[in-house]
Amino acid sequence: MSFSPRSLTGNFSISPQLDAAEVSEAAARGFRSIICARPDDEQPGQPSARDIEQAAIAAGLDFVSIPVVSGVIPDSISVAAMRKALDSLPGPVLGYCRSGTRAAWLWAMAEQGRQTASAILSAGTAAGIDLSPLKKALESSGQETKPADRSSATRKFDIVIAGGGAAGISVAASILKRRSGVSIAIIEPSSEHYYQPGWTLVGGGVFRQEQTRRPEAPLIPKGVTWIRTAVTGFQPEAHEVGLGDGTTVAYRVLIVATGIELNWGGISGLEETLGKNGVTSNYRYDLAPYTWKLVQELRKGNAVFTQPPMPIKCAGGPQKAVYLSCDHWLKEGVLRDINVSFDTATPALFGVADYVPALMNYIRRYNVDLKLKSKLVSVDGAKRIATFERVTDEGTVQVQREFDMLHVVPPQVAPKVVRESALAGADGFVAVDPATLRHVTWSDVFALGDVAGTSNAKTVAAVRKQVPVVAINVLEVLDGKGAIATYDGYGACPLTVERGKIVLAEFSYGGKLCPTLPVWLLNGTQPTSLAWFMKKEIMPRLYWDGMFKGHEILVAPKVTRKS
Repeated sequence: MSFSPRSLTGNFSISPQLDAAEVSEAAARGFRSIICARPDDEQPGQPSARDIEQAAIAAGLDFVSIPVVSGVIPDSISVAAMRKALDSLPGPVLGYCRSGTRAAWLWAMAEQGRQTASAILSAGTAAGIDLSPLKKALESSGQETKPADRSSATRKFDIVIAGGGAAGISVAASILKRRSGVSIAIIEPSSEHYYQPGWTLVGGGVFRQEQTRRPEAPLIPKGVTWIRTAVTGFQPEAHEVGLGDGTTVAYRVLIVATGIELNWGGISGLEETLGKNGVTSNYRYDLAPYTWKLVQELRKGNAVFTQPPMPIKCAGGPQKAVYLSCDHWLKEGVLRDINVSFDTATPALFGVADYVPALMNYIRRYNVDLKLKSKLVSVDGAKRIATFERVTDEGTVQVQREFDMLHVVPPQVAPKVVRESALAGADGFVAVDPATLRHVTWSDVFALGDVAGTSNAKTVAAVRKQVPVVAINVLEVLDGKGAIATYDGYGACPLTVERGKIVLAEFSYGGKLCPTLPVWLLNGTQPTSLAWFMKKEIMPRLYWDGMFKGHEILVAPKVTRKS
């Protein structure tokens, strides 16, 4: 039988008897722990629990054995052991027995008092497991008449991190580098992780799509519990986070790192035409290859590129698509037959004036029709017409543009779960002090990355600088002290102006230039080959092998006192 686990929750699945090869496959699919619910020697040729434990260790998984006799409702000792395992093992967790039923029964009895009987039974039905023999036992606590006692059901951690993207994983790794004994949970539903800064290079034919994707599980730092479900709400007054499976998780310190939400629906007609009719975006993994396909195929006509109002992730991303496309067309000798336009809702080509002259040189070189204060509001894919609202001296007017290729960057907002919570500021993002990244109201809450309500550029480079600040300050708060590390607003935009050269914009709060390397080595206000080499070769390695493993290179923050 092929390996085919069935999910009871986002954090717990079941499987029939495993062999060593299936343990490796379970690890590849993102499972972090295995629970054996079967006694040894039930049938000839059955792999022992020790065999599976050794395979699990070899695959980097945790393992617990809680053997249960077939056909018998698990006793209180087994249930207590299961509950302890579910609360302490890194998730997602895979339970197995001969068929998967006993593992499901163990889970169900461990959930008694945490979920209603009907919710537990429904989960079993959805997974194809008959839990009806447990109905009376599950209802014995009176759960059908009252909700579960959250105080006894909630898992507790020193630190809970909402979001398992670049910011969430990196800050967990940095905290553990400083103090290995703290308990940390990362809440993240996705099984795949994406190196989003690489998507522009995919759209420019430099990277392959698969270079930007890896499984989430191996990236979660060892010792961190992965709760593989979505965050459904924040209750800072109770120090709890609501989860997609109906439970909550409690914290001593909360770190919000949920990222930013791409609002594709904010442009009328866009969603239904994405990926066809010449409409694309490098801001999605599945669409970046379509960008490159369109660029290669276009020999004449109208190519329209757009940028929405701020804030957006990677403010230079929209114009990178312009430059890489134009560079290809120029080298192919077809640029003169293509009308290229760049409509940006911003009042300037780039927010830091020092970098604009070099960028304008490329706008002129590629003969790009630059339109400032021009916002895309609707797309008719079938007719290939884009409609813009443009601010002019006479007022706001609507302008329609025909296109053969349309590269769209959608408007972006804070995730709904954040902007509708008590943590949000007026802009919907987490309201934090811009220096310490600590919440302005809740002293045990921090935020970093795109979801933080700060004025810095929303880039991975900003995350690299924010991570040690949050790591240091969180540990100080756990020790009953105040925040001591400060963030200067550093952000970086590697503006890919042609294949082989980049204008590396580095700046801090207020648009102050903030170069990492000496100007004599790399002048970021001018296009350089060194910056291209860093973008293509060095930065991906810093991401996968540096940030995610707690290595902090050239990002030491300023501290106001010794810890």
